[in-house]
Amino acid sequence: MKTLKAFVVLITLLSSQSFAADAARGQKLFKSCVQCHGADGAGIEKQKAPRIAGQHEWYIISSIKQFKAGKERKNPPMLPFIKKLSNTDIADLAAYISTLK
Repeated sequence: MKTLKAFVVLITLLSSQSFAADAARGQKLFKSCVQCHGADGAGIEKQKAPRIAGQHEWYIISSIKQFKAGKERKNPPMLPFIKKLSNTDIADLAAYISTLK
């Protein structure tokens, strides 16, 4: 029984590490966002791009997925970029954006 418990714990730890978002990769993806949201994620009023810095990772993921599905605000310049993002890309991007203050 102890062996089974140890195995379950080990698998759980390994699984969580393999699914962890990669903020460094997200930073590279964020380069496409800088033109409108700014390097610090503070947003650019002239572009009508909102502040995204300081948002929780889960909120960013939810917002991007809803936008991609056409359920949230319309922003034609952003749509081509968003449509290309995979779920992994979205998670990585959100991991990076959530570090911005």
